Amino acid sequence: MNRREALFSFGAMAAATATVARAETLGSYPTDMALDPAFAPRPARLGGQMQVLTNDTQRRTLEAAFDRLMPEDEYGPSATQAGCIEFLDDQLAGPYGAGDVLYREGPKMAGEDALMQAPQFIATPRERYETGLEALEAYAQTNDRASFADLQPDRQDEILRGLEEGTISLSPDVNSKAFFELMLANVREGYFSDPIYGGNKDMAGWKLIGFPGARYDYRLYADRVGEKLDLEPVSLIPRD
Repeated sequence: MNRREALFSFGAMAAATATVARAETLGSYPTDMALDPAFAPRPARLGGQMQVLTNDTQRRTLEAAFDRLMPEDEYGPSATQAGCIEFLDDQLAGPYGAGDVLYREGPKMAGEDALMQAPQFIATPRERYETGLEALEAYAQTNDRASFADLQPDRQDEILRGLEEGTISLSPDVNSKAFFELMLANVREGYFSDPIYGGNKDMAGWKLIGFPGARYDYRLYADRVGEKLDLEPVSLIPRD
């Protein structure tokens, strides 16, 4: 038997074995398909008071910033209208806000940000919002003699652009550019996440981009390449 024949014979035996094993597994397939609650999405706490963003001034500052990052227009609602504040408050109240998945042990070495190619923070996201929003409001009060939320939209844009470009420093304790990036990332998440997490009210974000949502499968549409399907978005929120 040459090498090719040997390999072929071995492959045939392996395939046969795999077929038998697969048949046995499928023969005892569990009939109970209920989802383990531990793996189910955790809905946002809706309809109640803010859990983290309880400071009125800080919340107004954040609302103003979010609505400049995602403003209302003819295509859809603004960030606050779409529930992005409720989304973020719920996230900050949970493991994300506490930085549970982040390595935050010190000491933080000089030059570490350049080495990691991204800012590294010992502070949690919840703490970063606390200090960042306070510093943003203080900057507006010092330079404009008004709250950030009360400034004209063009001036708000100018300040946010300065944070994005790194030309404005809010305080020595705040990485201003990174704080802008944090707000931008979170407002995007709130606007386009499943509504079960508190944002994307009425699936406005999904309707904006034509995303059909959490559908069971797409076999009915797999061969309709290039067609505009106009599928109504489906959320993870159970239907009555």
